[in-house]
Amino acid sequence: MNKTLSIGLAGFSFTIEEHAYIKLSDYLAALRSSLEPTEADEVMHDIEIRMVEIFKETLGRREVINDADVEKVIFQIGKPEVIEEQEEAYYSETNNKNSRKAFGNPGAKQLFRDPERQKIAGVCAGLAHYTGMDISAMRAIWLGIAILGIFTAAISTSLIILIYIIFWIVLPKAQTAADFLKMKGKPMNFDNLKSESNKLVQFANESTQRVGEIYTENKPYINNAGNGIWNVIRYILGGIFGLIGLSMLLASISVFGLAGTSNINFFDNLGFYLQDSNLGFLAIALAFLTVFIPALIFCYLAIKLFSPRTKLNNTGYVIGGLVLIWIALAAFTGASAIKYSTQYSGNNDETENVAINTTSDSIMVDVKKVVIPQNFKSYWDDIYSDGKTIYKQDYPDIHVRRENVAAPYLEVKKRADGYNLPLKVNIPVEIVNNKILLPNYYSYPYEYRFRDYRVDYELVVPQNMSVIALNDEQGFSLSDDRDEDDRYGNQNTGSNSIVVSSNNADSIIVNGKKVSKEEADLMIKKLKIDTDSIKDINISINGQKKVVSIKTR
Repeated sequence: MNKTLSIGLAGFSFTIEEHAYIKLSDYLAALRSSLEPTEADEVMHDIEIRMVEIFKETLGRREVINDADVEKVIFQIGKPEVIEEQEEAYYSETNNKNSRKAFGNPGAKQLFRDPERQKIAGVCAGLAHYTGMDISAMRAIWLGIAILGIFTAAISTSLIILIYIIFWIVLPKAQTAADFLKMKGKPMNFDNLKSESNKLVQFANESTQRVGEIYTENKPYINNAGNGIWNVIRYILGGIFGLIGLSMLLASISVFGLAGTSNINFFDNLGFYLQDSNLGFLAIALAFLTVFIPALIFCYLAIKLFSPRTKLNNTGYVIGGLVLIWIALAAFTGASAIKYSTQYSGNNDETENVAINTTSDSIMVDVKKVVIPQNFKSYWDDIYSDGKTIYKQDYPDIHVRRENVAAPYLEVKKRADGYNLPLKVNIPVEIVNNKILLPNYYSYPYEYRFRDYRVDYELVVPQNMSVIALNDEQGFSLSDDRDEDDRYGNQNTGSNSIVVSSNNADSIIVNGKKVSKEEADLMIKKLKIDTDSIKDINISINGQKKVVSIKTR
């Protein structure tokens, strides 16, 4: 049983026997001592990467490195006592590099992209190394095939470009000294690893120096180009911010103009509810600052973008002060709104039943125009008040409910905030025979202006009674559970009859049913008789009975 240790090699972790560890550690120390201090770290890193590759190939399923594995690494990279001889050959100008003794068999070439001699991605340079061709010849072949594809159908230029892109994506880029040796098919011993590592360092230094020289030579042009692009962006942003700022500035100023116009009368309208005109001014100030502060910020940014050297003294203090004022106004206004909205708790409901005394088999519903005294002032377009009473506009919504009742009746449902407060609301509903007139305004005391009064109507009628809406104005609504087509028996039959008797000018017989003029007008409209398309019409006049009968088929 041998003692084992855990080591890290080029970022990889391995388990190694103690004797093998001592041998590997001495070998690495000997390699490092043979290198110049300036190049030791780079070369040793590449050597460790090569060691990792050899260990992975040798271990297979084993987990512990032994003496034999270390000996194999030393054999392939080179023994320390031979390295000094290689160093003399490496620096000798009379000997050729290819004649130096190399330990380890040359490996097969692997395909990499060559970043040192690349033009686009190093694909052609890598293929040239792999095939043993000249790099310029490889590039000429690719370029020639691509150009040939433009003029011939047998070769597709797009396909050639696609293949090149696939090579670019698939082929790995040579980055370490071991990668370059594999790409060139050279044995990965100490001498070659050192040589390639030095080339990589030199290539990196030259690339950095070349980039620095190019930047130094073209620095004025680069700066001018950068300044030109920034100026374009700066002016575009400045123009956008300027337009936004000026628009918001005009909007903030217009708040005062709109608040004072006769069509809005914001101060009067707000004062109607709050009984405090000062709150109206505070609300206007809050609305003004809400728009004015962003307008100032956008204008300031626009000025700085157009003219960065322009100095605007105390701008930050001004904007900061306005923000603090806005916060104070918003807090006060919000507290006032909460105060008024929470002064009533719960809801109070009340239903009033209004009897409808009629012998007719139909009910007509219309809107009654309520007369409002001239001394009442208009607020918010739907309210009139004299400071004691409020008239609020209503859009009647009536629902028809059919039940087994002997006589129809109207349910007036009133509702308002404030559970323990009486419902002091006047709803001037008027019933004349079989006609219901629902008011377009209802009234309540001014002191209850925050109770949010609501009114709904429900008409309860016998099953077979007809309900007709005589008003088609916007906002008026009548909903009936019974289908519209079943209201008038045989109105839509092939034959219609309309009879007008001179003995009773206010009554008309439509399809055998005696109705009033208003109801007859609505029923005739529902018949949808097109006078232009009537082909057969029968008009009979009975002079003795003073009856005119009109029949259509």
